[in-house]
Amino acid sequence: MSKEPAVYIMASGRNRTDYTGVTSDLPKRIHEHRSGTYPGFSKRYGLNRLVWFEMHDTMETAIAREKQIKNWKRVWKLELIEKNNPHWHDLAESFGFAPLPQTPSSPRD
Repeated sequence: MSKEPAVYIMASGRNRTDYTGVTSDLPKRIHEHRSGTYPGFSKRYGLNRLVWFEMHDTMETAIAREKQIKNWKRVWKLELIEKNNPHWHDLAESFGFAPLPQTPSSPRD
């Protein structure tokens, strides 16, 4: 089984609470966030929308990038998300996940 390291940002909606994480299996981690089996901060705040991700060649580079992003100011994270996902679409749909109900702050365009 090959690992595909990724850094990702989950959010509860546009400009709401976000969580930056790293994983070697992004579809599995998305499922964990959506089903509530991933305990802690993301479960407590309902962070189930994948709004940004970046694939890496190695877990070491992914972890370094995650640490970098976690140290950023919030506005920098928002700019990162909106650069490629200006409408905060749930990118999990591109991995075959069903659409989530829209929140008032995350309109579908």
